[in-house]
Amino acid sequence: MTTTLGKPTGAPAARRARWWTLLGRDRFAAVAAVVLGLVLLTAVLGPLLTGDRAVRQDLRASLRPPSFDHGFFGLLGTDVLGRSVLARLIDAAGTTLSVAVPAVLCSLVIGATLGMWAGYHGGVRENVAMRVADVILSFPSLLLAVVVLYVFAPSVGNIVLILAIARIPVYLRTARAEAAELKSRLFVDAARTFGATGWPTIYRHILPIALPTLLTVATLDFCFVMLTESSLSFLGIGIQPPDVSWGLMVAQGRQYLQTAWWIAVLPGVAIVLTTVSATVLAAWVRLATDPAQRWRLTLPRRTRGARPTTTEVTG
Repeated sequence: MTTTLGKPTGAPAARRARWWTLLGRDRFAAVAAVVLGLVLLTAVLGPLLTGDRAVRQDLRASLRPPSFDHGFFGLLGTDVLGRSVLARLIDAAGTTLSVAVPAVLCSLVIGATLGMWAGYHGGVRENVAMRVADVILSFPSLLLAVVVLYVFAPSVGNIVLILAIARIPVYLRTARAEAAELKSRLFVDAARTFGATGWPTIYRHILPIALPTLLTVATLDFCFVMLTESSLSFLGIGIQPPDVSWGLMVAQGRQYLQTAWWIAVLPGVAIVLTTVSATVLAAWVRLATDPAQRWRLTLPRRTRGARPTTTEVTG
């Protein structure tokens, strides 16, 4: 194996191959990853393929049921204004993810940074951080979003901002608990003995251990944020026309459930599939990134719930 500066160049490739192998052993996680990959690909490339079909109206084609007789974009039917439901689903995927992904990333970075800083140092800094988290948690996130968006104009930026602020305490508390427990470990004491200061110790020794838990929480929180955005759009204070999201499509189609069920049911199915896939993948990521639990993914499916033998652990 060739080396560069003493490091094997094949190590990253071997590590990637190991992750793919572990993912392939879990069928449910593999299917969930494929579903999320398709949703992400649809959100990025879909609008380039649909053009203006998501907003193009044709009253002569109003409320057409799903059929193969009206071309590819008529495959999932049309709404009351004759707009293609398939095109609107594709366009709404980008809008929904453009709210959920930035909100989760912002709350993850801010909350995890403050939480690990507070948990590592303790004392007054920890008390102040926890009291701020308690204040934010004292307001239900959905109610807080409703009040703020009622006062200010509903927009993608405002929705991302309020959802990110409302979810910061989740990561702050998780990161604080991890850092408070890890700061008394021997390897952290050794780092301090050799002169490591606060942030380098947090970055090099605490973050790698806390990261799997934080990523699992973020994946689950992605589901919550996406459902919250859908709820806000359903209430009429989320995404506003002419933009479209899955929650807004459900809201616009609820009055046609008896005559044109596909307008509301299909975006609801998209929400359920995406959130369930994210939940399943989060469980897999939690096992795959935890060295103490990763052995469970290497066992045959029929014995995955059993404890490993000495040979399996040492091997």
